[in-house]
Amino acid sequence: MRLTVLGGCGAWPTAVQACSGYLVEYSGFRLLIDPGYATLPRLLDHSTVDAVDAVLISHGHPDHCADLNPLLRARGLSDTPPAALPVYAPHGAADAVLALDKPSMLAGAYHLREFQPGDRFDIGPFRTDTWLLPHFVPNAGIRLTTPEAVLAYTGDTGPSPDIPRLAHGADLLLSEATYIHEVPTADAPYLLTARLAGQYADQAGAAGLMLTHLWPGTDPKAAHQTAAEAFRGPLYVATPGLVTDLTAS
Repeated sequence: MRLTVLGGCGAWPTAVQACSGYLVEYSGFRLLIDPGYATLPRLLDHSTVDAVDAVLISHGHPDHCADLNPLLRARGLSDTPPAALPVYAPHGAADAVLALDKPSMLAGAYHLREFQPGDRFDIGPFRTDTWLLPHFVPNAGIRLTTPEAVLAYTGDTGPSPDIPRLAHGADLLLSEATYIHEVPTADAPYLLTARLAGQYADQAGAAGLMLTHLWPGTDPKAAHQTAAEAFRGPLYVATPGLVTDLTAS
């Protein structure tokens, strides 16, 4: 299983960093997870739009799904449109971005497959388990399993005992780490820190940890150092173009 980071910035993109977006490949299948703001140009560094086989969205905030619209436009309005793209999302999570165009314009470009966080289903070669994790809107923690590797992804979440369960024995935990040490009080139930991400990865026995969704302007070295206080395994901070090959540990 190969993970390519398209972006890892929380809230809005910067001049050097797109928002959340990850391309996961296995056995020739390309799954795009969370096409947030400014991820489409980064996707085009690695793939054509018609080579994407499915999209999986963790929740409906635009920094995780806004670039679904230009992706569908690029596919649906081309001279030779590819087959409808399966889009997996929690119920209602894709409604706002899909409403950016009149329904008839992109109707043939996608097939929406909604789910409830907690559901299990297959996406191509990936067994997909989901958890409902705490956020401002319904958010699905995601665990992708193949015969060779396991990838766990938190989406955006606050503290939860389900995170170590989601990431139990995973080859990589891709964890949001919006803040380094402490989340502002009003947001504390709905976002994580690098410190907590490191603790959860350690509790889960994950082989590796990648921090993502850092607040714009956050020092990635400081986030890395803080997470490393709790997690001693391989540790990365999501940056565009970072490629990680996952193999069973």
